[in-house]
Amino acid sequence: MSGSHRATTYPSYEPIPEPVYGVPQQPYGAGEPYQQPVRQDHYGEYGQLPQAPDGYFEAYEQPFQPSQPYAPGPAYDVEPVYAPGPVYDVEPVYAPGPVYDAEPVYAFEPEPVRQPTPPPVAAPVGARAAARGHRRKAKKKRHGKAVMAGTALLVAATAGWYTVGQDDAKPVAATADGPGPEGVSTPDQPAPAARAAADRQTQPPAADRSQVRSDGSVAAIPGLGADFVAKIPAETTQVVLASGQDKNGNKNAVTLWTRTPEGRWLAGETWQGHNGNNGWTADHNEGDLRSPIGVFALTDAGGRKADPGSKLPYDKDPSFVVSGTGFFGDQLAGSFDYVVAINYNRVPGNSPLDPRRPMGAKKGGGIWIHVDHDGPTHGCVSIPEDKMAELIRTLDPAAHPVIVMGDATSLSV
Repeated sequence: MSGSHRATTYPSYEPIPEPVYGVPQQPYGAGEPYQQPVRQDHYGEYGQLPQAPDGYFEAYEQPFQPSQPYAPGPAYDVEPVYAPGPVYDVEPVYAPGPVYDAEPVYAFEPEPVRQPTPPPVAAPVGARAAARGHRRKAKKKRHGKAVMAGTALLVAATAGWYTVGQDDAKPVAATADGPGPEGVSTPDQPAPAARAAADRQTQPPAADRSQVRSDGSVAAIPGLGADFVAKIPAETTQVVLASGQDKNGNKNAVTLWTRTPEGRWLAGETWQGHNGNNGWTADHNEGDLRSPIGVFALTDAGGRKADPGSKLPYDKDPSFVVSGTGFFGDQLAGSFDYVVAINYNRVPGNSPLDPRRPMGAKKGGGIWIHVDHDGPTHGCVSIPEDKMAELIRTLDPAAHPVIVMGDATSLSV
């Protein structure tokens, strides 16, 4: 068909009506009322439903109302969001209370079972009488023995000599050995055990009974060794023996011995006395609180009180005074009422208050026999006051009296 044109005629377009599915269309004339068909389905006839012109059924025979555009309903209040309630404190967890100690169970010691006391055995007839016949008589107490519980502190200045005496007395340097005058300062108190040891009773050495004659004299002074016997001058007939049991003790026994024309020795009363707080020493130095060991002459006496009847030169002076307390809190007042100078590092023939020291101040001085005041001394020897007065009355320059002093072990050499 080349070169030719075939004219094609197409039919006019008619729109195809849209079918109404599931709803049968009933023709009706103009002005005729609409008849609702009876609907049949697999559920059976369930009623006459009016049908709208557009083919849909309208319920309840109401005229068809075209659907209205959706209008949003009223805006209801949004349900409030509730804030969380207050957080209440958690119920406290109580700590367990303290556990108290259980009440102690006291153990009671059983009462000791007492053994029955056996009945006394009757003594045979005549035995009691025989016992009475051999019973010893009680010894009489020696009234001259004075037991004192302390010692006298006799002291000099630390670097020389101190002045003792009343305000109206003449300034005389006292010769008390030690770091200072007794009572100027209270020394430290020793322990009770130390004081108990110091308070032990000191007894003089016992004489050999085989050497004792009927008059009570002995050939030699008990307790003295050959070295100390040799130091006693041949012309001496009066010896004051001050012997302590312990080299570190401050208690001693003081006995006055007298030599008879035959060269034997008679003992006088024994008095309990005291010496340096730290005991005895063979090398005395000032302030060591020890009494020197040795044999020393006794040539001079004195005191605050009047002369009791001394044969030795006696210096009554108010400067013989001291106050305060000693090592054990003992009162020092009255310690220098009576004194006898011990010729250790001093110039004999002078008042006990004489301050001169031939061996130098370092070796101490002012070592006296004086009144006991219930406390250790700084180096002196002390005895009771009434015995001091008796000793001063007894010592005789013609007897060349000496004192032998030291602990028993040292004196026995």
